[in-house]
Amino acid sequence: MRKRLNLTHPPLLAAAVRCADPAEAIAAIRSCALHGADMIDLHISCLNQTDDETLARVIGSSPRPVLALNYNQTLDWRDAGLSEDERAESLLRAVDAGAAGIDMQGYTFDLPSKAAFHGDDHFSFTQGAPKEVVTDEAIIEKQIALIERVHEKGAQVLLSCHTGCALSAEAVRDLALYLEKRGADVIKIVTTAATRSDLFEAIRAMPLLLELHTPVAYHANGAAGRLSRLINPLLGGAVAFCADHYDAYHTPEQLDLATARQIIDGAEGMTDGIGALLNIENGMR
Repeated sequence: MRKRLNLTHPPLLAAAVRCADPAEAIAAIRSCALHGADMIDLHISCLNQTDDETLARVIGSSPRPVLALNYNQTLDWRDAGLSEDERAESLLRAVDAGAAGIDMQGYTFDLPSKAAFHGDDHFSFTQGAPKEVVTDEAIIEKQIALIERVHEKGAQVLLSCHTGCALSAEAVRDLALYLEKRGADVIKIVTTAATRSDLFEAIRAMPLLLELHTPVAYHANGAAGRLSRLINPLLGGAVAFCADHYDAYHTPEQLDLATARQIIDGAEGMTDGIGALLNIENGMR
């Protein structure tokens, strides 16, 4: 039976697994589960073997639901050279191999938008020229069709968008509402925070995102953003993204998995008051 992401009790702790050797990936997955992961982010483009049998063996080894990612990067961060159609097909193959779902990037089927915004600039969230934001209706229809194919297979979709710029709390909410129309099961938005003010704005956005019908994971990258990786999940964010260990192949900004597990478990029920205060602050603006 296919495992599923349990989105009713956020936050889920997602542990990234980036390995070339399938045997190492299996060992890493088991370590992540032992250290408190609720789900596994498996970067399938890093694997040096991705035939159906190998994918099924790696994914089937996990005691936790596996979300398949293909950022078109090899283990050492080089371009894997896949077309967008090939990348989408690899995600569908991972679902057929037993993955709980896929991470579908916002630029899917529109590779130029990965590096720069080139859509209609009449939304609140397009003022900063965000990356991975597509407004072309033809591309959006293709994304919706991919989401529907995944759903037909009984799996889930996380729709992710890494903007590469700072956004106001209201713009983040508007972007989430715009993405929500595509029908994914979870929305992930990552902005940047270069200053303390950017960080505070990222935290202020989280209560606004709880107004959506779809669960949202949101944090900010950058020099000032790391704290939002922990605070926003505590305030109701759907997922906290973690690393079981740190090396040249994992993102150093990600939360330490075992530490995050202790904090999230220890803070259960303690953050409702903070969320209420933030809602009051948002209402006064």
